[in-house]
Amino acid sequence: GPRSSGWGLLATAAVGGSLLALYAVATPFVTPALRKVCLPFVPATATQIQNVLKMLENRSGSLVDIGSGDGRIVIAAAKKGFQAVGYELNPWLVWYSRYRAWRDGVHQNTKFYISDLWKVGSELYKNESFFLVTQQMPQLEKKLEEELECNARIIACRFPFPCWIPDHTTGEGIDTVWAYDLKHSRGRETKSLENTPQTES
Repeated sequence: GPRSSGWGLLATAAVGGSLLALYAVATPFVTPALRKVCLPFVPATATQIQNVLKMLENRSGSLVDIGSGDGRIVIAAAKKGFQAVGYELNPWLVWYSRYRAWRDGVHQNTKFYISDLWKVGSELYKNESFFLVTQQMPQLEKKLEEELECNARIIACRFPFPCWIPDHTTGEGIDTVWAYDLKHSRGRETKSLENTPQTES
């Protein structure tokens, strides 16, 4: 009768609403895995965060964390006095990062943006940290070389850059962190070119 029909409509609406909510929540997490280069969300460990902070000792200026996830590195840097910015493609993680920054009392020193890493301009920052995958590092190395100032420090978590020689390394295993001072990397590259034998045409 009408009563059972009403329950049926209510059940249909409940199931439909649940599926829609699940789709909305899951899509930002699943979509990166469908790309050519998979970039899943893997939270930084407490040891890894401390290793990043070691690489920021005696450094000044702002920090940007590319692929900031749930904002752990950005928030930790803000607590050390940095104006810290995070870029993350997953909107749910960005909103959660903003909440965590507010909860920890550093929301005035942090900003989080929804953005693809290849659309982020690096020229405004003196300190940059990255937690990406191996396949992305060669192209990223070239991008940073073109954009960053000579006094920039680049910090790579878990996966090093393929061509640059790190100025500092700390940690071990999955918590290893490499720091590259761009002025030194460019100097080594210039020296390498100068030492390349010239062939006569």
